[in-house]
Amino acid sequence: MRHLLRHLPGRLLIVWDGASIHRSRAVRDFIRSLDQRVHLEYLPAYAPELNPAEYIWGHLKQHELANFCAKHSWKLSLTATRALRRMQRRPPLIAAFWKQAELW
Repeated sequence: MRHLLRHLPGRLLIVWDGASIHRSRAVRDFIRSLDQRVHLEYLPAYAPELNPAEYIWGHLKQHELANFCAKHSWKLSLTATRALRRMQRRPPLIAAFWKQAELW
């Protein structure tokens, strides 16, 4: 996060789901230490349709990783990471996930 903030001027908006990791004391303390450069918005509970990340994972499972059967977990991790990197080069696709989540 600190690396990201060095490269982005102004305030940063983070939209989070209700995962317990996002509510941990360590995360809360870290966010407080950033002198209000980060604003958090939490998605409502049980609302995956509002979370663009859910659409990213859905796309990966249906398109990039469809019919992929890894014998080892490291191979699945490597293949998914490569698919996500390819997706980074497709901004219109990422924008479509935000629009689908109605956060655009």
